[in-house]
Amino acid sequence: MMARVLAPYHNLRLNLSQLSDRQYVLLSAGFLFCIGLIMVGSASMGVADANYGNPFYFFTRHLIYLAIGLVAAAVVSQVPMATWNRYSYWLFLAALVLIILVLVPGIGRRVNGSMRWIGIAGLTIQPSELVKFAGVLAMAAYLWRRQDEVRSRWMGFVKPMAFVSLTVGLLLAEPDFGASMVIVMALMVMLFLAGAPLMLYLMISCGLLLVGVLIMIAEPYRMKRLMAFTDPWADQYNSGYQLVQSLIAFGRGDWFGVGLGQSVQKLFYLPEAHTDFVFAVYAEEFGLMGVMILLVAMITLVMTGLRIGQRAECAGQVFSGYVAYGLSVTIGIQAAVNLGVNTGLFPTKGLTLPLVSYGGSSLVMMFVVLAVLLRIDAEASEPNERAVSRQGGTHDYR
Repeated sequence: MMARVLAPYHNLRLNLSQLSDRQYVLLSAGFLFCIGLIMVGSASMGVADANYGNPFYFFTRHLIYLAIGLVAAAVVSQVPMATWNRYSYWLFLAALVLIILVLVPGIGRRVNGSMRWIGIAGLTIQPSELVKFAGVLAMAAYLWRRQDEVRSRWMGFVKPMAFVSLTVGLLLAEPDFGASMVIVMALMVMLFLAGAPLMLYLMISCGLLLVGVLIMIAEPYRMKRLMAFTDPWADQYNSGYQLVQSLIAFGRGDWFGVGLGQSVQKLFYLPEAHTDFVFAVYAEEFGLMGVMILLVAMITLVMTGLRIGQRAECAGQVFSGYVAYGLSVTIGIQAAVNLGVNTGLFPTKGLTLPLVSYGGSSLVMMFVVLAVLLRIDAEASEPNERAVSRQGGTHDYR
């Protein structure tokens, strides 16, 4: 009798074990995109109605961004990894130019005290999202070309840190400390995976940590956030307001949540409820059980991306492997920071939750990232000789 009851669950376990990496990526990403659409609609209704007279303003725009992202993914999925390898430095240079344009008066747009956006044809573009993607491609191309140098010589490690420093410097000028942190951490992980000398890696990491601390204490508003992070209730109506309201949302959610659309914190209590703090609203409406499901989906996506990278590297597609590692780590780090900010583990940062939060640039680039991961998966599944040839493994694009 018990065997008959458990039979469907046994079959489910077998079916899950038979899913390919491509299917895991599509299922986990599709779930997160759906959750994002639902939560953006739920969390933004009040502010959209108050500011635009249309409760579905952000929901509609989110749908449009999803459609644009699908088109972008369809196009990007047709681009061979050899092409990304060949033009990775040029793409990175273009991304840096966009970052510089953000800082030019009259071109960059200031929102909440930061110059992080460019207005083009009625759309607002955030170049830092492109920099994350282009930075991973450029680092992967460098590691593919100079792998032996990175593993054996100090200069092989120091040279890529020069362009990392340039990128971070431009982002901090906006200022965008959150994006800078994600990029530095992701590229450092890529260097570690490439086999950089451990002692040098630890020295550079400690140096970067020290620089991060100095940057944190150099700006009064960052110190204010740090103090609010350590004890948000001490100034719950000022510097600690966001974190306090976020924690209240988690407390209200309890085990199973208050129900979809029933959040109170999104009603002008929690700032940025549909962007940086959408996870808190989700926790309030779906509770701890919903949070666990979302975490499983996010972890599945990141781990599958890392597995795709490992398979590509084992197939001789070194550049593709590093790209998959870098993109997966970037998603994981940004998600971890956003979740940490929402739960009070990290000081407040202006970072969205990948695939879930509202934001056109972030959403479209997430589709591009997923398309590249799926392309890597497809090429890694081809016979080794053909895949390596298509990637440019027999040529040196120095």
